Amino acid sequence: MAKPQPTVQPKLVVTKFGFNRFAEQFNGRAAMIGFAALLIIEYFTGQNPLAWMGLGLN
Repeated sequence: MAKPQPTVQPKLVVTKFGFNRFAEQFNGRAAMIGFAALLIIEYFTGQNPLAWMGLGLN
């Protein structure tokens, strides 16, 4: 005997908060931009990011 199928499809609410696909993609893109910015700063200033912020290790 076949199982009965539902007659109504539930509406799925996609949120912009929490662990979801949008949040993970946004976080990954922001991290890539930040990493590229650190490389550019290091290239043009000749200092590592810690020294550039005044936190250099002696």
